[in-house]
Parts: sequence; structure tokens; C-alpha cells
Amino acid sequence: MQTINSATLNQAQFVCSAHTHLEWPIDSGSEIAVAGRSNVGKSSAINAITGRTGLARTSKTPGRTRQIVFFDLTPDHRLVDLPGYGFARTTRELQQHWQKTINRYFSTRQALRGLVLPIDIRRGLMAMDQEMLNWCCHHALPVHLLLTKRDKLSRSAAQNTLRTVQKQLVESPLFSAQLFSATKKEGVEEARAKIVQLLMSEPRPVNN
Repeated sequence: MQTINSATLNQAQFVCSAHTHLEWPIDSGSEIAVAGRSNVGKSSAINAITGRTGLARTSKTPGRTRQIVFFDLTPDHRLVDLPGYGFARTTRELQQHWQKTINRYFSTRQALRGLVLPIDIRRGLMAMDQEMLNWCCHHALPVHLLLTKRDKLSRSAAQNTLRTVQKQLVESPLFSAQLFSATKKEGVEEARAKIVQLLMSEPRPVNN
């Protein structure tokens, strides 16, 4: 597998949108997924990290991402945009479909090396975020949290929130967190470095 660096993320190219596992790209190489509650700035974070405005569609309608979207970084590395969770304007049937699909993705995808989890710094970790963390811990999946919209708080308030979240994560060495603002481009290089680190990490055991 070829060596990559932060600049590799600028090469992100859309590959496909998948509604079921049958449409996923071949399970080879390594990939990092991005997930999060609706309206936390997930798409904006992806665009800032890749330096590609418009790569991930942003919308004022929460939960707009309804498929798993795959982006190639190199022939061996991918970035994956997962559907936002917790959105209300979706049928129960579709929510159940996505729960099963994402559970399958986490538990069987050999290429998956880690998850980037944006959370709104003004809200902190919510119940659904904690559920996602528990899920990832169960699947031995590293998670890097982005405390998005840092610019909405003062620096001291943002640091206090970061410390609070880090204390909540202390029980698992798989989890880490940082401050992030897509608008001000704060924390972008730190996030890129973490993603590269995860992409180059060893595969975890999965259920095939």
C-alpha cells in the first residue's frame, strides 16, 4: 500500500453512492468513515478536510445524506460519508434499514480503519453520540471526535468543553478529540494528520 500524507486528502474524488452493501466498492485497501448526528456540520467538515468545497453536499435540511458515499483518495485509500443519524424527516422503515446497513458496515468491512465523529461543541456528547461510541468500542473501531463550530464559543469555553469530552472518553484508548471549525479552518491540519494516521494503521479483526 502506498505512503500517503495530508496532501493526499486534496485528491478526494467521488466514487459512488451505495444504498445497500451490494453497491459498496471492493473491500480492499483502507478507508475512514465520517458519521454524526444531523446538523452538526458533517458535510462542511468533510469539505474543509479535503479542501474541496462542494465535495460533500451541505444542506439546511438535517439528514440529507441518505446513502453511504465513497470517495477515493488514492487507489488504496478512501473517505466514506455515512448517513447522518437522528434526523426526524425519515420513515421508521428507512431508519431501520440504515441501522442494519451501518451495523453490517462496521462489523464486516475489513478496509475500515476508523471513524471521524463530528459533534456540535455547543451540545457536547449526546445520547446518540454515546451510543455510536459504544458501538464502535464493541467493534474495536478507533474514533476521532471533531468538536465542530468552535467559532460559536469563546476559546476558554471551547477548551472547557474539550476537556469535559476528553474526560468522558478516558475509558477507551481508541477515542480522541479535538476542536474544529470548518468556517475558520481551525483544526483542519490536526484532523487531516489524524485521518492519515488511521488510514495507515493495521486492520482490525472483523466478522466475515
